[in-house]
Amino acid sequence: MKITVFTPTFNRGYIIEKLYRSLQQQTYQDFEWLVIDDGSTDNTEELFKAWSSENNFFPIRYYKIKNGGKHRAINKATDIANGELFFIVDSDDYLVKDALESINNWEKSLQTKESFCGLSGNRGRTHTDIIGETFQGEYKDATSLERNQHNITGDKAEVFYTNILRMYKFDEIENEKFITEATVWDRMAYDGYKIRWFNKTIYICDYLEDGLTKNIAEVFSKNPMGTAVYINQQIRFNNYSLKSRLSNYNLYYNFVKRSTGLSQAAKYLDIKPLTLLTAIFLFKCKNLLMNNK
Repeated sequence: MKITVFTPTFNRGYIIEKLYRSLQQQTYQDFEWLVIDDGSTDNTEELFKAWSSENNFFPIRYYKIKNGGKHRAINKATDIANGELFFIVDSDDYLVKDALESINNWEKSLQTKESFCGLSGNRGRTHTDIIGETFQGEYKDATSLERNQHNITGDKAEVFYTNILRMYKFDEIENEKFITEATVWDRMAYDGYKIRWFNKTIYICDYLEDGLTKNIAEVFSKNPMGTAVYINQQIRFNNYSLKSRLSNYNLYYNFVKRSTGLSQAAKYLDIKPLTLLTAIFLFKCKNLLMNNK
């Protein structure tokens, strides 16, 4: 099978049908829909029982697991996916009609596939209102860590080679239910894997009030160890200067201070408490000076 469309879902029975209907309208048919229900308590399971009995041209594989967060669902899904390509499409979003056809054609255009971990299109609020910024032209080849250099900003519609993604599992931290996807995307980039970024919108999304994006500060606060993994990884992969490191330590503490004390926060960052205290103090002084100008 060419493509696994993977959807992690949690209590999205009220909106996931929009994605389902968009899959039924796809112009490309060699795909499966793999869904991992992360412990929903609404009518999601009943919906999939009904949809699985419909005469669809694509298989629907639905699994319900104990609630553990999107990253755990992705880890499980990569183990059982049948597709050569793995495309994460969230339950509150949907695809344009030729999204999967575009992905198939794009993948065929890669001549040196060994250097790529995948490819990507744009996400948009509509077909013409894209998320973030983009470049001029049809495509750019760059790692996830090189995105800003090419004006590739905001959430994109990344599609990965399943066999490569299987080698890059998300950290599963006890008692935490979130770690940003950038931890894995950036690890692949740091190892040299590129993505071919196409300048076409294939994925339509809206940031719901109960979604991760709208509540990211609270999510970071509740998952301090996973957030520390991301901050430390950013510092290492981008070879930050002392000033940038201190800025990131201060940023981290601002995220987690409601749930984590200073000493514990420093421990998660693997730095001395004095270093974190220095970062907080310096940026408080900077803000005071700016406010008094």
